[in-house]
Amino acid sequence: MNPTVARLTLRGLLGRRRGLLLLVAPALLLVVAAVASVSSADPHDMANNILGALGLGTLIPILGLVVGTGVIANEIDDGSIVYLLAKPLPRWRIVTTKLVVAIGVTWLFSVVPTLLAGLLLVGTQDGVALGYTVAVLVAGAAYSALFLLLGVVTRHAVVAGLAYALIWESTVGNFVEGARTLSIQQWGRSVAEAVAGQNAISSDVSLGAAVPLLLVVTVAATVLASVKLAGMTLAGEE
Repeated sequence: MNPTVARLTLRGLLGRRRGLLLLVAPALLLVVAAVASVSSADPHDMANNILGALGLGTLIPILGLVVGTGVIANEIDDGSIVYLLAKPLPRWRIVTTKLVVAIGVTWLFSVVPTLLAGLLLVGTQDGVALGYTVAVLVAGAAYSALFLLLGVVTRHAVVAGLAYALIWESTVGNFVEGARTLSIQQWGRSVAEAVAGQNAISSDVSLGAAVPLLLVVTVAATVLASVKLAGMTLAGEE
């Protein structure tokens, strides 16, 4: 963790219009939850639909995409990364510092809104709000690492990440049974189920598989991003 890199990354991430964009996802989640809370529908089903499908399945991946790619992709695209690479700083430390910032910002804009939305929908009953909040914590870290890797390996990180978030996580991961095992969203739901219980939240992936997979994706993405960045020259090219 390098304080200077962290400060510059945070300033670049929140100092532009991206900072306002980050408010859209949590605001939308809270508005939908507030409207749904006055509905006569079953609160548990409503909570699973909103916090699970909309929150964990759509808004959190998109939020992670904006943050994860934003901490490094812009610097690579505009060439300013060369000033950072010229410093006597190990490349892996640059990546891990940016990842810590990405995870922190993702948590900042997702954890509290998810908890508040859950409390609006079901209160503290059955631990549903807490379950999805913990799910957002673990899934947010994995998304941040994955999208940071995309920001390092391709100049089309936003497009690739958006396709992954909307097609795989929101569509395939929800409706294709076999694909759920390879979905960060479903891994997060498994953690939520472990916290709240099977009667409140259901998942198709066991906790014994979900936790190792979350760790593997997070660590592997970080290592690969560090290796890729280490292979860049001061001209920003391989």
